[in-house]
Amino acid sequence: MKTESRGRPGTEERLVAAAVTLFSRKWYGTVSVAEICRAAGLSNGVFYRYFTTKEALFKVILGRVLDQIREAVEGVRGETPRERVRNFAETIIRFSEEHPDLISVFREGQYRHIEYERRLGLIYIHALGSSLGGEIGVPEYLFALGGLRFCAIARAFGHAPVDIPSTCDILTDGIFRGQAFDPAKVFGGTASPLPLPLEESARDRLLRSGRRLFGEKGFFETNIHEITGNADLSVGAFYTYFESKETFYAELIERVGHDVRAFISRNLANPDAGPPNALELELRGLWLWVVYLSIDKWCYNIVREAEFILPQAVRQYYGAFAAGYRKRPPHLRVGATAPGVDEGTAIEYLMGVAHYLGIKTAFDESATNARLLVEGLGGYLSRGLSDFLA
Repeated sequence: MKTESRGRPGTEERLVAAAVTLFSRKWYGTVSVAEICRAAGLSNGVFYRYFTTKEALFKVILGRVLDQIREAVEGVRGETPRERVRNFAETIIRFSEEHPDLISVFREGQYRHIEYERRLGLIYIHALGSSLGGEIGVPEYLFALGGLRFCAIARAFGHAPVDIPSTCDILTDGIFRGQAFDPAKVFGGTASPLPLPLEESARDRLLRSGRRLFGEKGFFETNIHEITGNADLSVGAFYTYFESKETFYAELIERVGHDVRAFISRNLANPDAGPPNALELELRGLWLWVVYLSIDKWCYNIVREAEFILPQAVRQYYGAFAAGYRKRPPHLRVGATAPGVDEGTAIEYLMGVAHYLGIKTAFDESATNARLLVEGLGGYLSRGLSDFLA
């Protein structure tokens, strides 16, 4: 971005505002500089007086979002650590509700530019540590901010009816209260891979090809000719099975979700260690999710990008996981050990923990010991941040 001020006052802000509106409603790759200028009521040439590229403008917006979030969370006050933490949680939820466009843009930004996600993480860590009166690390961050951010987004965009008091209760006192975990039940035994077909149909070959290409290059950077070429099929064969690239992508997302759920379900039980309690079941599911990501390194890229291209398909992806939680036996149901906590909110919170654990292990090479993270999460899922609040 060029720092000098040119043209009439407000021109730069008009470009930024137009870009926020467009980026929040459309995938970054589909928005052009010309479209931004039209939305701002400006000529194309004006754009380059303020920004060198579309990417430069996008990063300016991401930086501004970080500044606004920092200002909001650093302003949290309260008489006690517990009150400050609850106010911290409500501040994040309310910020998402009041600024859905900014949150939408940043969510794409964290996928495209992981350094901004890391910077936001540091902002949250500092602010939460100040509220608690102590230092926090990665497990505390994943428990507190993973669940909280996911709940905030679900509430702001109407994905789920998240209850704010329940979210705060989970943060301060956990979900699986009073439960401990046996590491053998969480990490022990062996994991069976999903069965592989001895012969693939043409449809399956196309989906396998698309899975790798979308994971490596992204949706917009991959064309149908590449998908069919890698599957050794004609373009005509693609349209025999799929109406468009979008319908192909939607089925791919459904398959990814099915495979993840099938792998976790297949390996949840460890017959050598005995039946798990609710906490052990949750932690084993998290561990199996990490293991799956090490096997299928493309699946997370596909789902994350789809959030901005086929949001309804992604809501169905997470909805299937939520439905699985609700099918558990009563004594293993989420929230069974947390009286007064809304079950739907607890499910969203846990999916958020898994989501950000996935980001940490799939995209962030600094997460070198996922087992320690899962073990650390066990204590917080049981007690919340209560040890800091005594």
